[in-house]
Amino acid sequence: MAIQKPSHTFTKIHLKALRTNNFKILFALSFTVFINTFSFAQDIPRKQDSINPSKKDTVIIATDSLEVKPEISEAIQDTTATDSTAQKKKDLLEYIVKYSAVDYTKFNNKKRKLYLYNEAVIDYGDMNIKAGNIIIDYSTNTVYARGITDSIEGYTQAPIFTQGANVVEPDSIVFNTESKKALIFNSKTEQGEGTVIAEITKKENDSVYFLKDAKYTTAKDLEDPEYYIKLRKAKIVPGKKIVTGLANLFIYDVPTPLGLPFGFFPQSEKQTSGVIIPSFGEQNDRGYFLQNGGYYFAISDYFDLAVLGDYYTNGSYGFRVENKYRVRYRFNGNLSFRYENLITSERGFPDYGKNTIYNLRWSHSQDSKSNPNSRFSASVNLGSSTYYRSSINQVNTGSFLNNTLASSVSYSKTFQGEPQVNFSVTATHSQNTNTEQINMTLPTFQGSVGRIFPLAPKVGSKKGVIQNINLQYNLRAENRIQTTDSLFFKKEMFDDAKTGFQHTIPLSTNFKVFKYFSVSASTNYNEVWTFKTIDRTYDPVERQPVTETINGFDTFRTYNFSTSLGTTIYGMFNFEKEGEDKKIKAIRHVMRPSLSYNINPSFDKYYDTYEVVSADGQTTDDVEFTRFEGSIFGTPNKNFSSSMGMSLSNNFEAKVRDKDSTATEPKKVILLNNLNFSTSYNFAGDSLQWSAVRMSGGTQLFKNKMSINFGATLDPYALDSNNKKIDKFNIDNGGSLFRLTSANLTASWSLSSKDGKKDDDESDSSRENLRSGGRADDLFGVSEDFANQQFADDEVEEEEVPSDLYNYKIPWSLRLAYAVNYSNSARQNEISSHSLMFSGDIDLSEKWSVGASSGYDLKNQGFTYTQLRFERDLLSWRMNFSWVPFSTRSSWNFFIGIKSSILKDLKYEQRRQPDVRL
Repeated sequence: MAIQKPSHTFTKIHLKALRTNNFKILFALSFTVFINTFSFAQDIPRKQDSINPSKKDTVIIATDSLEVKPEISEAIQDTTATDSTAQKKKDLLEYIVKYSAVDYTKFNNKKRKLYLYNEAVIDYGDMNIKAGNIIIDYSTNTVYARGITDSIEGYTQAPIFTQGANVVEPDSIVFNTESKKALIFNSKTEQGEGTVIAEITKKENDSVYFLKDAKYTTAKDLEDPEYYIKLRKAKIVPGKKIVTGLANLFIYDVPTPLGLPFGFFPQSEKQTSGVIIPSFGEQNDRGYFLQNGGYYFAISDYFDLAVLGDYYTNGSYGFRVENKYRVRYRFNGNLSFRYENLITSERGFPDYGKNTIYNLRWSHSQDSKSNPNSRFSASVNLGSSTYYRSSINQVNTGSFLNNTLASSVSYSKTFQGEPQVNFSVTATHSQNTNTEQINMTLPTFQGSVGRIFPLAPKVGSKKGVIQNINLQYNLRAENRIQTTDSLFFKKEMFDDAKTGFQHTIPLSTNFKVFKYFSVSASTNYNEVWTFKTIDRTYDPVERQPVTETINGFDTFRTYNFSTSLGTTIYGMFNFEKEGEDKKIKAIRHVMRPSLSYNINPSFDKYYDTYEVVSADGQTTDDVEFTRFEGSIFGTPNKNFSSSMGMSLSNNFEAKVRDKDSTATEPKKVILLNNLNFSTSYNFAGDSLQWSAVRMSGGTQLFKNKMSINFGATLDPYALDSNNKKIDKFNIDNGGSLFRLTSANLTASWSLSSKDGKKDDDESDSSRENLRSGGRADDLFGVSEDFANQQFADDEVEEEEVPSDLYNYKIPWSLRLAYAVNYSNSARQNEISSHSLMFSGDIDLSEKWSVGASSGYDLKNQGFTYTQLRFERDLLSWRMNFSWVPFSTRSSWNFFIGIKSSILKDLKYEQRRQPDVRL
C-alpha cells in the first residue's frame, strides 16, 4: 500500500533499500557490548546527606505579575552592575501571547489563569488556537481549549489548532507551551490527499504525533466516510510519513479482510520512488498473467523513470521503460520503449509459436522562448509492424487500428542578418503496418539564404518590376532508405540507400497592372547531384533489358519559367429595403480568379537509347532511357511543355439579423469557406490538351459544430469501348459536358447538451492514442488501462440543492464522422467506400455514465470495431466496465478502485483478453 504525490503518473509503494555493511554491523555490536558492560538500567541512586533548611526567617513578598516595571534610562544605568558571565534567567513564556474573545477576557491572579470565552483566539509563536472556550494556566504553562455546549445548537465552536502548515480540528485540546506537547481529542487533520480522524492524539513535539484508534480516508464526508483504513496505533511525522501497526479496510464501518500487519505511508511533497502494483487476469492462450507492474524511480525534479513488466504463466513476458522529463521554460518530453516476447500454445504442440515485437516512442518539444534562433523537436513512433495488433496489453487497446507509424527528429537554426540564413537537419521514418514497407531519410539537410533584392532602393518602398526582382538559394540533401520490417536496423537495409543533392535558385518579381491586377513572374534554376546512375542494355539471350548500377558522381541541370495574373472581385447582394427588417441582410461573394503560364523546356540530351533485338537478330525498336532513373529528386524533363493554368476560388458570407436584440450590428455567417475550381491547357500537347477540372469546397454549419468538405473531378474527354480515354470531348460523343470520374464527401459533427461532456484532447487516453499514431478523439475507443487513469478532483463542485423532482436534463455528447467516396474513371460507377463512425457519452444520473464507440460500413453492411463503456462514480471510489462485444478483439474489462492517487493500489480488476488465435 502506498501514498504518492497527486501529480505522479505511476503508483508507488515506498520501500527502503537494505544493504549489508560489515563495518557498521561490527561497530554496532561493539557499541552494544560496551554499553552493557559499563551501564545499569533503573539504578537506585545512593542516599546522600540531606540538606537541612536554613533557620533564617524569610519574608515572601507577593508581586503582581501584571505590574509593569519602570524602565531604566540608559543614561543613568550602571554597566558594572550587570554581570555578563551570569546566565540569563529564562522568561516564563518564550513568546508574547496575543489573545482576544467576544464575551469576556478574565485573568485570575490567585490561580494565575486567563479565561477567554466565545470566539476566543490565542496566538503564541507559530501556534494559533481558535475555540469557544480557552483557559491558559500560567503556573503550569498549559492551554485548555474546547467548544461551547448550547442546549439549542449543541456543541459549537470546536477548537481549530494550527501550527505551521498543520491544521487540526479536534473536540478539545490540552497544550503545554513549554514542552510543546499536547493531547488532542477527536481530531481531524489533513495529511496529503487524505484526512486522519483520531480519538486520541498525542503531540510529542513539533514533528511527531502518536495516534490511537485512528481512521485514514480520502472521503469528502468526514462525518460518515464511505470507507477508511483503521489504524490501531500510528505515528505521524507531518509532511514526511505515517507509520502504522495493524491496519485494515472498513467500508461504511463494516470491516473487510483486506489489511496489513504494518504500513508505511510516505507523505513527502516531493516525488518518491516505489513499487508499482500490477494488474492480474487470465488470457485464453497464455494462462494467468500480471501486467504493468514494476518500479518507479524518482530520479530528480526534472527526470523520472518507470520500469514495468508483464508475465504470463505459459512463459510469455514483456517489459516497458517509460520516462518523462521537463525543464521549465526550456524543453519537455517523454520516452518509451516496449518489448514483448509472446508464446502461443505450449512447446511440442503443432500450434506452438513464438513472436517477438517491440515499439519505440519519443516525443520532445522545446519552449520557443528558450532559444528563438534554434529549435530541436522529435516525434518518434517506430517498431514492429504487428506490435499493436499482436500485443494484448490493455495500454495498447485504442491503437491497434493504426496502419501507419511515422517519426521525425529535426534540428533547425537561424542566423539573423541580411540576408537571413537557415538550415535544418531532419531524420524521418514512415512505416506501413499492412505491407511492412519502411521509408526513411537519414538524414535530410535543408539550407536556405533569405530573399535578396539586389536592385531595391536603400530607403523607401520597392516599386515596379525592376526594384522587386529578388532571388534565393535553397539546398536540399537526402540519404533515402527503403526497406522492410524484416531488414530493419540490419546491414542489408543500407545496401540500396540513395543519396542526392538538389540546388535551386528561384528568381522572381511582382508588380501591378491596371491598378487591380497583380502579376508575378519567376524563373527557377535547378541542379541535381547524384552518386548512382544506371546503364541499360538489352540481353538477346534472356530477351529482356539489363540494368547496371554505376557508382560515381553525376549531375543534371534544368530550368523553367512561369508567370501568373490574379485579382480579387468583391460582390454584395443587399436584401434590405427601406422600412423592412429582413432576416437576411446581405450576401457577400468574394472571387479570386487566377491565370498562370508555365514553360518547361525539353532536356533530351540526358536521354540515351538501347536497341531491342528480336529472336531472328533483327533490331525491332529503340527504347529511350535516362541514366538518372531512380534519382531521389526525379529525372530531367524529356518533353517540352507550354501550359496555361486557370483557377477560381470563392467565398460566400451572409449578414443576418442577430437574435440578440441589444446587438447594434448584424451577425456574420459563413455560407461556404471555400469553393475552388482549377484546370489547365497544354499548348505543346498533340492530344488531350485539357486536364480534368478539379473542384473542392468546405463549410461549417450549426455554429461551427459541423464541418463538411467535398471534392470532385470532372473530365471533359470521352471513353472508348475499352474504357480508355480518347482525344474527343465527352459532349461530342453523345454525353454531357463533363464526365464525373471521382467524388468524395467527409463530414464531422460534434453535438452535446449544455452540460454534456466536451472533447478533451488532453485526457490520458487521447494523449496515448495520439502518441501511438492514432486519433485524438475516442472514435477508435479508449485505453482500458483504468488503473492509471486519474480523475481530476481539483475543481470545486458547487453543492446542488436536492429536489423532489427528477432532473430531465440529462447531459450527453455525440461525435459523428461520415465519409463516402465515388469512383467512375472507367465506367465502374460505384461507391468505393462508405462509412459512418460515431462515439457518444450520456450521464444517466449524477453518478452513472454510459459511452460507446462504433461505426458502420454502409458498403459492406457491417459494424466496425465497437466498444461499450460503463462508469459509476462511487464518491471516493470509481467503477469502470469496458466491453468489446464482437470481432476478433472481443473482450471485457472490469475495474473498481479508489480515485485518489495515493491509494490507487486499493483496487480490484478482472478481464477477459482477446483470443489471439482469431
